[in-house]
Amino acid sequence: MSDLDTTDRLRGLCLSLPEATEKPFGGHTAPSFRVRDKLFLMTSEDGLSMMFKAGPGVQDALVSESPERFFVPKYVGSKGWVGARLDVDQDWDELTELIEDSYRLIAPKRLVAQLDQQQP
Repeated sequence: MSDLDTTDRLRGLCLSLPEATEKPFGGHTAPSFRVRDKLFLMTSEDGLSMMFKAGPGVQDALVSESPERFFVPKYVGSKGWVGARLDVDQDWDELTELIEDSYRLIAPKRLVAQLDQQQP
């Protein structure tokens, strides 16, 4: 999958979440996604990875189970964020779930409830 396809796929996933918006982070140009101006997913400038917020213990579990797919990112890793490599085979069902979990950790309860109502 090319970088553009991956970016488009991520964009579609993120922007399908209630009130999610795309806005680059700081001085970067890479896509980042927010809800109520709080980040829930960032992509790297080179398009080879993404970072998302995870609940307690998730970072350790993902990185220890699949170090070829997941890593502890610089700067935000200490806050529980997880990096996912996009230049390797990824389980997109799992990534979708992780992105939704990140959103749920950041979004207001009302928007999380709205997401729950959308789910089959």
